Amino acid sequence: MIVAAAIAPHGTPAFDPGPTRDALEEIGRRFADAEPAAIVVVTPHNVHVSGHFAVVDAATVAGSLAEWGQAERTLERPVDRALAAAVVAAARDLPLLSVSYGGNVPAGAVAPMDWGTLIPLTFLPELPVVVISPARDRPLAEHVDLGRAIADAAGGDRVALVASADHGHAHDADGPYGYDPAAAAYDELAVELVRERRLGELDRLGELVEAAKADSLWQLAVLHGALGTGFDVELLAYEAPTYFGMLCAAYAPSAA
Repeated sequence: MIVAAAIAPHGTPAFDPGPTRDALEEIGRRFADAEPAAIVVVTPHNVHVSGHFAVVDAATVAGSLAEWGQAERTLERPVDRALAAAVVAAARDLPLLSVSYGGNVPAGAVAPMDWGTLIPLTFLPELPVVVISPARDRPLAEHVDLGRAIADAAGGDRVALVASADHGHAHDADGPYGYDPAAAAYDELAVELVRERRLGELDRLGELVEAAKADSLWQLAVLHGALGTGFDVELLAYEAPTYFGMLCAAYAPSAA
């Protein structure tokens, strides 16, 4: 069962003192209180496989925080390979592949931890993980189906889910994507849909996503599929401190 979930940003401003860092630390506390056995991270910045979703099947994922301006240390987490295999089995009707890295035997391989995984996990309990890549060239409905498969794969085990997501990337004319008012419009709508538990309306974000240069739509669709309508949400923070927008939200199973 999914016992906790979150939308978490993965830009380096997350490390700066302020509302986003405070919100990420709060998500970490809530995840700890929920006592999951593993954390599933859906990240847009891991391996991209044309026409397919991907689930990391290496024994371990690891990455350096120093690369992102933080202390000289490495974050390393074991992969819950049994849960990863269960996701693959539950998503058998979807184009999904297991992937590994380096060593030819996945049971001993170490896969690189992308920043979409590394930065949120910095604030979360030290638990085994499953890392999943969305597929922008697949229909949004399939991402919702993948979310349902993740929930099915969890079964009776206690699992937490993170949609690693930054939003519009065109807030600043001096940023790498330039300025487009669609970025602010996308982010405003994303905040509204999250706060009001209306992620079923993600097609509305889809109308803005290309102009906004957002990288969150697909992970939000997976989150929506996994949680359905059985979760309460608290929007903890939103800010656009740089050329992209950052949103933190925490989900917990509804009491009813």
